[in-house]
Amino acid sequence: MSDLPGSLRSLLFAPGNRPDRLAKFPESNPSAGVIDLEDAVPPDGKEEARAIARAVAAEIGGLIPLLVRVNAPGSPFFADDVAHALSADLAGVVVPKLDSPADVEVAATALDAAGHGDLPIVAGIETVAGVVGAAMVASHPRVACCYFGAEDYVADLGGVRRPDNLEVQVPRTQVAQAARLGGIPAIDMVVTDFRDDERFLSESAEARALGFAGKLCIHPAQVALATTAFQPTDEELAWARLVVDAYTAARERGEAAIAVDGEMVDEPVARRARALLAAAD
Repeated sequence: MSDLPGSLRSLLFAPGNRPDRLAKFPESNPSAGVIDLEDAVPPDGKEEARAIARAVAAEIGGLIPLLVRVNAPGSPFFADDVAHALSADLAGVVVPKLDSPADVEVAATALDAAGHGDLPIVAGIETVAGVVGAAMVASHPRVACCYFGAEDYVADLGGVRRPDNLEVQVPRTQVAQAARLGGIPAIDMVVTDFRDDERFLSESAEARALGFAGKLCIHPAQVALATTAFQPTDEELAWARLVVDAYTAARERGEAAIAVDGEMVDEPVARRARALLAAAD
C-alpha cells in the first residue's frame, strides 16, 4: 500500500481545474497537496480536471506527497473520478462524505477494481450521519486518516455557522475521538477566511488540544501557520524532558507519583510528556 506522510500538519487543497495553482504546491511545501475534484470543480469541468490531475501528479508527484479528492461515492461523478483521475503517482485518495463502513467498502471496492488497491483512503467525515458513525469509519482497515468538514456538517444539520465554533464543538471532538480509537490521525476543519491568520492560529491551537494532527488549508499562506501550530513549542519540550527524566528516575526508585516544579506527575502525565517528545521527533 502507498504511504501517507508520517506527519500531516497541513493538507493544502487546490481546484483540480486550475493547473497553475496545482503546479505551485511544492513552493508552499505542505505535508500533502490535495487535487480537489469535488466542491472546487463545477460539473462541466470534472472531465478536464481528471486529466489535469493525472498530468500534475506525474509532473510533481515526486516532489511532494499528492492526493486527489474524488467526488462522494453516491455522486454521479465518483466512478469516472476513480477510473480516470487516479494514478500510481499519488500518496492516497481523499473520499468525502463517508457516513458508514458500508460507504468505505463501496469506495474501497471501486479503488480495487480500478487497480488502486494500494491507495490509502483519507475519509471525509462531514455529515450528521458521518459524525454519528465516525468511530466505525475511522476503524476501517482501508482508512488511514480522516478529517472533519464543518461547512458540510452544519449545512447537513440545518444549523448556522458561528464565529466561536460552538455549533461544531461536539462533532469536532467526536471526530478526534473516533480517529484515536481507529489509531489514525485526524485533520481539523477549514478556515474559510484565508486572510484571518489570527483565527487560523486560534483554531489550530484548539484543534491540537482536542487531539487533531493538522489542519485543512485552502491557501498557501495557511501552510506555514499549520506547520508551526501543530509542532510542540520549545517550552513544552523543555517541560516534557524535565518530566520524563524525573519520572524515569522516580520509577527506578520504586515511586509512581512525584512532584516536578510543584506539579504532580504520575503515569498519565508522563505519557503526555513522552508523546510531546515523540511528536517533535
